[in-house]
Amino acid sequence: MEYSLDLTATDELQGNWNYPTTIRMGCGRLNELPFVCKSLGIRKPLLVTDAGLAGMAFVERAIELIKAEGMSVSLFSDVKPNPTGDNVLQGVQVYKQGEHDGVIALGGGSGLDAGKAIALMSGQTHSIWDLEDIGSNWLRADPAGIAPIIAIPTTSGTGSEVGRASVILDESEHVKKIIFHPSLMPKVVLADPEVTAGLPANLTAATGLDAFVHCLEAYCAPGYHPMADGIALEGMRLIKTWLPEAVSNGHNLTARSHVMIASSMGATAFQKGLGGVHALAHPLGALYDAHHGLLNAIILPYVLVKNRDAIEGRITHIATCIGLEEASFEGFMTWLLSLRKQLNIPDTLAEIGITTEDSEKVGRMAFKDPSASGNPVALSAEDYASLFCNAVNGIR
Repeated sequence: MEYSLDLTATDELQGNWNYPTTIRMGCGRLNELPFVCKSLGIRKPLLVTDAGLAGMAFVERAIELIKAEGMSVSLFSDVKPNPTGDNVLQGVQVYKQGEHDGVIALGGGSGLDAGKAIALMSGQTHSIWDLEDIGSNWLRADPAGIAPIIAIPTTSGTGSEVGRASVILDESEHVKKIIFHPSLMPKVVLADPEVTAGLPANLTAATGLDAFVHCLEAYCAPGYHPMADGIALEGMRLIKTWLPEAVSNGHNLTARSHVMIASSMGATAFQKGLGGVHALAHPLGALYDAHHGLLNAIILPYVLVKNRDAIEGRITHIATCIGLEEASFEGFMTWLLSLRKQLNIPDTLAEIGITTEDSEKVGRMAFKDPSASGNPVALSAEDYASLFCNAVNGIR
């Protein structure tokens, strides 16, 4: 039976938290941007966002707020939906030429990941690819050359505002690479649900299910991490309760607030690990330039079926915790497929124009993806190629 502790008034959904970093949560928190800049010693920030957001009213508002306090600010928005190494290099050039002293990363996953990567590379001599999340590569970075970061999420999905990594596309290899450093964790997050109110329903749905996948894969990843597990369970419950309302009524700031919190919870939880959904979504995003959250939402049921023997008990527990009437693997799958249909998520990859032509390549890339190490079942490149074909053709 689902419990009912959800707050419903937006003035109750306010908080200043210090987990996993400083988060200033609540409607209107964007107005605190100048104060936060000054508290971090930032007097000349570079505001990084993607091209699609550059003309939005809240971007103009952020710039006006900073200038009204006598500070200087520049805007860099040459960022693709799947940000590339070249985007980061161009941003670093703008940062240096403008003699900036901090980065405001504003946006969904693209703006946040690009902004964080620009801050990381603003004072480095190594290539960004030298800092890929492999072994102890992060030790190559000069910590003194990493600019302070303020994160302002404008979607509720990636959770990059509370992450220590950026996902950047290496266009020369057509591979998404995870760039990691502990100091990529933003110093302060301004989590203002009002900036998400204009997000279209389809993107609200895709990003919200991205956050759900983060929670679910983290919960099902092998290993002992009860803190991550607890956060993941509550994140899934919040998304189950509030995402449909956020999609159907985008100006419901209570729903937007709960989903925004759940997004940050997902990224906090997946420090435990991810799995096969992300292992497939990363190469597909690189090869087809498709939306990451939408890919996760489409792929999820196929991977769950593949992993069933290893995760059935955990899925049953999730079903109980989020308040499903039938607490079983079958009950969970029935609910998930119904939710996807309600949110207009395609059932197959074919519906977004992806074919099986590159199945072997996708399988090899997924097998090598860092997320694959967190899958509850060890899958081969052939397994991933088969899973990919199933997700294209709708075979579960």
